[in-house]
Amino acid sequence: MMLRYGLLLMGMVSSVHAQGPAVTASDWGGIGLLQTPTARMAEAGEVAFTLSKTSPYVRYNFTLQPFDWLEGGFRYIDITNRKFDPDSSISDGKQSLKDKSIDVKFRVVKESRHLPQVAVGLRDLGGTGKFAGEYVVASKRWGPIDASIGLGWGYVGARSDFGNPLNVISDSFNTRQGSESGQGGNVNTGSYFRGPTAVFGGVQVQTPLKPLLIKLEYEGNNYQSEPVENDQEQKSPVNVGLVYRISPSVDLQAAWERGNTAMLSVSLHTNLAKSKPLPRPSEPLPRDIELLAEERPGHSVNWEKVAQDLNNEAGLSVQHMGLRGNELIISAEPTRYRDAEEMMDRASRVLHSEAPPHVEWFTVAQEDHGLRAIDWSVDRKAFVADRLGEPAQGDVFQAAPPSQVSTQTCLIQDYPKLAGGLGVGYQQSVGGPDGFLLYQITLDAEGTWRPRPDLWVSSRASLRVLDNYEEFNFTAPSNLPRVRTFIREYLTTSELTLPVLQINKTWQPARDVYFMAYAGLLESMFGGVGAEWLYRPFGEYWAVGIDVNAVQQRDFEQGFGFRPYRVATGHVSVYADTGVAGIQAKIQAGQYLAGDKGLTLDFSRKFANGVGIGAFATFTNVSKEEFGEGAFDKGIYVNIPFDLMLGSATRSVAKLNWNPLTRDGGARLNRSFTLFDLTQDRDRLLPVSKP
Repeated sequence: MMLRYGLLLMGMVSSVHAQGPAVTASDWGGIGLLQTPTARMAEAGEVAFTLSKTSPYVRYNFTLQPFDWLEGGFRYIDITNRKFDPDSSISDGKQSLKDKSIDVKFRVVKESRHLPQVAVGLRDLGGTGKFAGEYVVASKRWGPIDASIGLGWGYVGARSDFGNPLNVISDSFNTRQGSESGQGGNVNTGSYFRGPTAVFGGVQVQTPLKPLLIKLEYEGNNYQSEPVENDQEQKSPVNVGLVYRISPSVDLQAAWERGNTAMLSVSLHTNLAKSKPLPRPSEPLPRDIELLAEERPGHSVNWEKVAQDLNNEAGLSVQHMGLRGNELIISAEPTRYRDAEEMMDRASRVLHSEAPPHVEWFTVAQEDHGLRAIDWSVDRKAFVADRLGEPAQGDVFQAAPPSQVSTQTCLIQDYPKLAGGLGVGYQQSVGGPDGFLLYQITLDAEGTWRPRPDLWVSSRASLRVLDNYEEFNFTAPSNLPRVRTFIREYLTTSELTLPVLQINKTWQPARDVYFMAYAGLLESMFGGVGAEWLYRPFGEYWAVGIDVNAVQQRDFEQGFGFRPYRVATGHVSVYADTGVAGIQAKIQAGQYLAGDKGLTLDFSRKFANGVGIGAFATFTNVSKEEFGEGAFDKGIYVNIPFDLMLGSATRSVAKLNWNPLTRDGGARLNRSFTLFDLTQDRDRLLPVSKP
C-alpha cells in the first residue's frame, strides 16, 4: 500500500511539476491562500469574479491579469453588521455599509530553480483605506507543495509582530499615517509600507485527488483594530481550507478562519486572451481553392454578382470596382470580419474564381464611414500557390497606405442608405445607499440613415423594460456643476428616451489626415456640436488628435429639451504603442464637462484575439474636497469582441467599464464615434500581444 501511494505521489509530483502550480483566489479575490496573498500570478488575460463570505464581511471581488507580472482588481465589501447610513439622512437606513477598494500586485522576481518568486502588493490603495495594507511575499514550489512567506504592513500586518525593518532607510517608516478616510479614492502614499510589521505565510498542497487543494496559513492580522470599530474575536491566527475545482472555470472554497469562523467562496474565472470565436454554422464556407485551381472565367464578368458574393462571403460592402492594367481595385467597407486576413482570404477566393485571367493583383481599398485607412493587395499567383501548399513567391497579403488612382470602372454601387435593428441594453449602479445593485434593462432601437458613405444620421431610442430604480432616491452631493451626478434623474424620469440623435460628416483631406464634424443629441445627458481632427501616419506607432465641443445639458426626459447649463469641452489626445510589454497608451489633456481642466492617462493591453484590458485615471485642477468621495476619476475596462461569444462573424465589441463612483469632476463627453476608432484598421499593421 505504501509503495502504491508512493508511486501515485511521484506521478502526481511529476504532473504538477510539468503543469506548474495551481493558482486559486484568496478571500480577497487575488491569487493567494485564504486571508493572505502569495507571489503567484494567473496567466496573462485571466479574469475572475470571486464571492466570499466570512462574517461579518461579504466580499465581491473582480480581478484582472493584463500581464503575467501584474495583477489588479477591485472589490466591494459588504460589512453586514454596520449600517450604510445609521442616521437615515440619505437613505432608508436599511442597507448595510459598503466599502470599495482597488488592489494591485507586481511580480518582481520570477521563480527559478534556486530562487523563489517574489511579489510586492498593495491592498485597498484607492478606496477609503479601511482595509489598506501592503506586503512583500515570496513563494517556492516543491512538487505538490507551494509554500509562501511574507511581511505585511497595515491591515495585512495588523498583529504588529515587530518594528518596521525599513527604518534602516528612514525613521519615517516607523510611523503609519491614518489611511482610513471618509473621502474614498485617495492614494495614501504617506502610509505605504509604514508602521509595525507582521509575518504571514502558509502552504498550498495539491492532493492526489487532482481537483482538490488544501490550504494552510498563518495570517498577520489579529482583528483587534478593524474598521468602523468592528473588532472581531480571533482564537487562532491559523486558517485552514479546501478548494475544489469543479470545472476549469469554477472553484469552490471552504475554510475555518480565526479559529472560530467559517468561510465560503466561489470563484468564476476564465482566460479571455485564449478565447477563440465560437463555431459559425450559419457562415458560408470559404471557396475551395483546389476546386478552382483549373477554372478561369471568360472575358464576360457579372460584376454585380461579384460584388454580391463579396458581401455574402467576405463581409465587404462594395462601392466601386475598377481595373488598372493587371490590377483589380475594389473600394469597400468591411461589415462582418474583424480579422483582416480572414476577410482577405475569403475575398481573394471569390475574386480568383470570378476575375478575368489577366488580373494578377487584387486590391481592397478599405473604408469606414468614408475614411480610407488601409489598402490590402493580394498577389493572385502567390495566394493560390500558398493555399495549395506550394512555395509562394513573395508575400500573399501586402498592406499599403491608401492611394487615389484612376481606374477603368467596372461597377459603381449605391451604399445601403438605411440600417437598423433591435437590441437589449443594460446598465447598473453598484454600492450606493439605496441598494447594493440597482439595474436597468432596456429595449433599444438603433437606426442609421446614410445618404453618402461619409454622411450619416445615427439614432437610438430606449424603452425601460425591467429595473429596480424605483429604489434610487439618493442624489450624490456635489460641489461642481452637476454634469453626471443627476444620473438618477436621467434614469428614472421617463420610460421612453432618445439617448442619441446626431448627424455626422467625415473628410480625409490627405492620406494620413482625418476630420469629422457632428451635431445633435450626442449622449443621454448632453447635446450640441463638435469637431475632431486626427493625424495618424501610416505604419507608425503613434497618432495625435484634437476635439472641440460646445454642448448643453439635456432635460431629464432625454427628449428634445435642454437645461440651462452650457460648457465648452475638448481635448488634445496622443495615442501610442509603447513597445513595452504590449502596452498601449492614450493621454488626453483639456477641459472636461464640469469646466475643470486636467489630464487623463489611459493604459491598456490588447491581445491577439482582440480582447483588451485597461485602466484610466483623470487628474484635474479640482481639489479633493471639491471632487468629493473618490478624490479623482478612475476606472478599469475590458473590451471583448462579440465574435468570441456569438456564433457569427461581427466587428462589434462589448465594452465593459467599471467606475467605482459617479462624480462630476473629470467627466468626458460620451461620443458615439471617434476618428481613432473609425481608423482602427491601421492597427492591423502593429504587433499585438500574445498571452
